[in-house]
Amino acid sequence: MKKIIIVTGASRGIGKEIAKTLAEEGHTVIANYNKSEKEAKQLQEQLQKENKEIEIYKADISQEKECKEMVEYVTKKYKKIDVLINNAGKDKIQLLTEVTKKDWDEIINTNLYGTFCMSQKVAKNMIQNKAGTIINISSIWGQIGASMEVVYSISKSGIDGLTKSLAKELGPSGIRVNSIAPGFINTEMNSALSKQEVQAIKEEIPLQKIGESKDIAKCIKWLIEDEYVTGQVIAINGGWSIT
Repeated sequence: MKKIIIVTGASRGIGKEIAKTLAEEGHTVIANYNKSEKEAKQLQEQLQKENKEIEIYKADISQEKECKEMVEYVTKKYKKIDVLINNAGKDKIQLLTEVTKKDWDEIINTNLYGTFCMSQKVAKNMIQNKAGTIINISSIWGQIGASMEVVYSISKSGIDGLTKSLAKELGPSGIRVNSIAPGFINTEMNSALSKQEVQAIKEEIPLQKIGESKDIAKCIKWLIEDEYVTGQVIAINGGWSIT
């Protein structure tokens, strides 16, 4: 069944692959972006050539007003929102002693508040419809913590807590809420690492390989089709962390 799906941070990396996969599955995708307009337009053009239903929408999810306006636009045009994928996020590698209030605000406001705010705005429509799916993209670092990524780790851990809380609160309204916690994924975010550093990480992973964005997109597809999984944090990391 065709669904109306919002994917935040959909212009690059994991978000782009999610949007592409879901559009190719026949769903209507609203691909959110903030600064990467060129990449968002390229994605839209590519999928429209394949006669897939996708539109792009510029919004900074760290801003409540922009979250509200995006959700209102989608509900007015499509009358409902079936699925929300909270993927947009920011990271900054730095020592604890170097973290400024600005660094904290940028990461927490986008990763954690943005996920909360979008979920809050979309939930109102889903509650009315007594149905919906919210999928949050957290991180392995939200589960086990990362050196020199303390604020990022805090934000992702918070997303997992938010996921579990919303699953309990929204479950009686027929809304399922889950998190996916990727491990090391082959994206631009990790492109700054040297071949030696990537190889060292591979050697730590039981499957001896790094993940691809399509691995996350496949799980998203399954979670949308599923009817009974909620409140879970699904680790996709090749066995890098087994808890």
